Amino acid sequence: MEITTSRFGPLEIDPEDVLHFPAGLLGLEDCRQWALLADRRNDAVAWLQSVERPEVALPVVSPRRFVPGYQMRIARRELAGLGLDDVKAARVLSILGKTGPTITLDLKAPLVINLARSLGRQVVTNGDLPVRFELGSDHPTLRRSA
Repeated sequence: MEITTSRFGPLEIDPEDVLHFPAGLLGLEDCRQWALLADRRNDAVAWLQSVERPEVALPVVSPRRFVPGYQMRIARRELAGLGLDDVKAARVLSILGKTGPTITLDLKAPLVINLARSLGRQVVTNGDLPVRFELGSDHPTLRRSA
């Protein structure tokens, strides 16, 4: 199937690769179908491209790549709809943000994805994880490859 994007132009994707977020994302509840695209220039970053809205593409990363001790706590009922046989099989991604020169990770509301079933959900974690965790100069991996 072909999808139109404002950032990447028209793209051909396999319909089986479309990720379904039945509840959408926070602030983007109308966007329920997404394509996860690799960034050709930066292997740390992927793009979550909305299938329904060509102008919506979110940069995402594995939070553990930049915050090695990252652990999230969520209620099991939050994952019930994902059909995970083992929670360790879930792929966890954080949305990148930018405020001025500062790049941030949303550690409070990560995306949890069951790639085997093409299902995802954005969850709000328990505890004091930040919504805007600043990636500073002590995190050269992101800066170097961006």
